[in-house]
Formats: sequence, structure tokens, C-alpha cells
Amino acid sequence: MAFLKTANFAFIIFILILINLFFFNNRKTTEIYSLQNRIYTQDTVRSGKELAQIYCKICHQFPEPELLDKGTWANHVLPNMGMRMGIKIPGVDPFAGTPKEDLDLVKSLGIYPDEPIITEEQWAKITDYYLNEAPNKPLKQNLESKKIDYLSLFQTKKVFINNKGFPRTSMLKFDESKNLLYVGDASNLIYVLDNTMSVKKTWKMPSPAVDIDFPANNSPRILTIGKFSPSDQKLGSLLYNSTSLKNLPRPVSFTTADLNADHKEDVVICGFGHNTGKLFWYDNFNPEKEHVLKNVPGARKVEITDLNHDGKPDLVVLMAQAFEQVSVFYNLGNNMFEEKVVLKFPPVYGVSYLELADFNNDGHQDILLTNGDNWDYSIIRKNYHGVRIYINDGHDNFENTFFYPLYGASKALARDFDNDGDLDIAASAFYNDHDKPEQSFIYLSNEGNMGFKAHATPEAASGKWLTMDAADYDNDGDIDIFLGSYFHTFGEYFKQVSKGVSDFPQLLVLTNNLEE
Repeated sequence: MAFLKTANFAFIIFILILINLFFFNNRKTTEIYSLQNRIYTQDTVRSGKELAQIYCKICHQFPEPELLDKGTWANHVLPNMGMRMGIKIPGVDPFAGTPKEDLDLVKSLGIYPDEPIITEEQWAKITDYYLNEAPNKPLKQNLESKKIDYLSLFQTKKVFINNKGFPRTSMLKFDESKNLLYVGDASNLIYVLDNTMSVKKTWKMPSPAVDIDFPANNSPRILTIGKFSPSDQKLGSLLYNSTSLKNLPRPVSFTTADLNADHKEDVVICGFGHNTGKLFWYDNFNPEKEHVLKNVPGARKVEITDLNHDGKPDLVVLMAQAFEQVSVFYNLGNNMFEEKVVLKFPPVYGVSYLELADFNNDGHQDILLTNGDNWDYSIIRKNYHGVRIYINDGHDNFENTFFYPLYGASKALARDFDNDGDLDIAASAFYNDHDKPEQSFIYLSNEGNMGFKAHATPEAASGKWLTMDAADYDNDGDIDIFLGSYFHTFGEYFKQVSKGVSDFPQLLVLTNNLEE
């Protein structure tokens, strides 16, 4: 970091103390606080902006004031930031809302220090800086180029499973080898549907299913999250071959490959967690051979590919929570990996999904990314939410070359839906708080030269699309799309009703009409 190069010796010590404080369970001692207090006195002449750029960058990328409006900063984000620096907010309990069973663990982490790591005067300067510089209202998205056409390429069909009127679809994935669609439900069920969208089987799970894969000549491997709501309990499981990997930290996705060239399959798991979590892998699915790649919460998605073409599989990882970034873990062999952070975002960006695809056909994997997670302290419309393409320069440096604004963007898939030789994009928005709910699904047809034309369908207004998959379910040679709807609360449900939505299917199936 540039500011470290000009810092005095005392300030360098201060930074090391804070790293210890935030990342190593906050081992608080009398000596540390005594040293901190001596250092505070040397930091009284800095401006609010300078202080914010120092203290806020300790844990995450510096968030510019314009990312949120004054009210959101003042009423939601700044109070929590202050408490994480040990500032006491009158009448506010930092542990309010923490599940009872998580309380002791969260307190032990030192997330909210008993003693301040910043003075009241310094904190006042930081808050004044944000409140003076932030806009009065959230900045709006640029809609100048956002002409949206009717989606004529697909025919839509609403699917109601067992006449359930409150959709809670937690997983959606199509098994092309058996022509079956697996639908996870937050009621701890999995519905197995045939290609007519009729339920053929129903499976009971220990907790909601969030991911699944289909190994050849074997039964599906199913990942269950433990608790869908934010939690630090290790209740997740990966179920396979009549056995399971248990005590996983709120896992959300997994993927497999032979990472160490021993001709045995290994598994990488994203333990998203909440205040705790980790990105880790098991050698040959053996929990006694665990390798932790990153011991922080927020691991969201892993793609495995030989990115540097050295014959060994590398990992491209999306990290969410406050640690919003994309990292490449280069495989060094002998179970060793080296991390390179290739993209980094402010903590309010809400990165939600990642997929690798070669958009410009140069032989290098590019990144398709969505950011729109809005389940945090700043639940407002954000002009920087949307779908992004980052082009690889051939040396794993990624440049943002395309952005489509989409409030609450949750997932995007790159496929050649119209069979014209280039990659189109299907994008969904779970957190879409738009006046036009039909724009919670957008189809972007590739017009060439990184230009895309947007399409929408009115049927997309009927759900909150948390999950999505794409496959040729009707075997006619083109790719179809499945959307899964999830409502976490009745408040979300009634909000959709207030916008004129009258029916709430579990699924929306978009059948590609191309061959017709």
C-alpha cells in the first residue's frame, strides 16, 4: 500500500497491531492498548479523508462516499463501522440479531472490540467526511443505452411444484446425462423433475441443498448449507456415496478436480460462513487431509482451469462479504498454491457470481461477473450493480470492457443461445428492487465487438430469481434456461404483490425457439 511507504515507524507498528486485531481473533492485552494509545496521539492532524483512507483500507478496499447516500451512511453503515473500531454507539447493541447459538462464538472473535482502536475525535472526522461528501440520494443508473426489447427467442412457462404458493428455491441444476432437473427447496427437500417438468422423485435433506454435481456412473453429490440465514454454525454437509463430509462452515458451492496429480479426485468447498468461514479443499475427499486456501468468510464460487497453461489446474475464486475480490490461486505443485488478487472491489459492491468464458476468442479465459448482493447494511438501489465482463490480456490481468446496469444482479451465464458462434448472456437479479419487476431477468444477445442488446419478458416479474441454470432439456439442439424463485420473508412476497404480481411459481422455464 502506498501510504505505508511514507509512514513513520510508529504508524507501521500500528498497522501491524490492527492486522493482529482483525485477523487473529483480536488477542487484546494491556500492552497492546497502551501502545495504541501512544500512537493515537501522533495521528491527530490528519483530515477525515486521510483517516478514512487509512483505517477503512485495513480490512477492505476503500469505499468512496458516493457509493451510498447520506442517510444510509449515517443510519446503517457508519454506526456498524464505528462499533467495529470499538466506538460505543448509545442505545445500540452490536450483537442484536445474532442467533443465540452463535453469540458466544461471535463475541470471541473480537469483531466489536471492548476498547477503541481509534479516538472519538478521529472517528468524528471520518463520519463528517462521509456525510459531507455523500450524495443526498442514491445515484441513479445510466439508462441512456438501456433500450430493452421483447424476448422473442424464448417461450416462457411457469412451473408450480406441489401447488406451493411461497417459492423458496435454493438450488437449480440440470443433469444432461439423465435429462432430469434437480430443484432444491429451503424446506430441506429436493424435487427431481423430468423434461416435462413433472415431479418424479422427492428427497429429504438434512438442510437446504445449494449445489449438486453428477459424477459419471454414480449418484449425485449434494451440498447442503446448514442454515440459509446468516450463521456461524458448522452445519453444512456434502453428501455422496451413502456417506458425507460434515461440519462445513455454511458452504454455498463446491467443485472437483485432481489438484495434485495423484489420479484421485479432490474437492474444493466454498465455506461462505458469516463472521467466520474459509475456502478449503480435501485431498481425495478426505477430511483428515484438509488444505485451507483462505481462512476468511465470503468464499462464493470457484472455477478450476489451467489459467497459466503450465499443465496444472489453477483456481479462480470469487470472494464476497467485506473481502470482495477475485483471486487466482496458481497451482505450484505438492499441494501448494500462490494467490494473486486480480480484481478488487469496495465492500458495498455485493459481488454475487463468477464464470469463466472466452468472449473474444483469443484462447484466454475472461471473467463474467455479477455484483448485486443487497442483503447487508445498505439495502438501497446502487447504480454500480450489474453484469460485467473482464477481458484477460493473456497475462491474467483483467480489464472491465462491458457493464450492463442491473439492480440486484445475482447470476449470469455465458452461452451461445442463438447459435451464431459468439457468447450471449442470461442474467438474473434476485435483489431487484426496480419499478419494473419484469427486468429481474435480462437476456443480452451478443451483437459483436463487445456490444449486447437487452431483452426482457413480462413473465419474469413473477419471481425473485436466486438460482438459474441453462441446458438443452428438450433435446432440440438449442440451449434453454431455468430460473428458480426464492422468497426469504413474507415482506418480500407482499412487496411483489404491491407491484401487481399475482402468481408465484417455483420455476420459470424459458424454452429456446431457435430451431422452430
